[in-house]
Amino acid sequence: MSTEEQNPEAELNLDHLEVRVEELIRTVSRLKEENHLLHNRQGELTAERAELIEKSEQAKSRVESMITRLKSMETNL
Repeated sequence: MSTEEQNPEAELNLDHLEVRVEELIRTVSRLKEENHLLHNRQGELTAERAELIEKSEQAKSRVESMITRLKSMETNL
């Protein structure tokens, strides 16, 4: 008599455990890929944010320069 024949419940438990471990491996793999994609997206968004901040600063500087010129023109009138 083999071990499987002696304890079918233990074999079922091992089969269930094997299926569960395989599910967990797939889940971990999926989460790693998702994490990788999220890290990439975060990098993209950080770069985009820096670019937008720079553009905002440039626009602010131009507006301030125009205001200064307008005030100067107003004084000369």
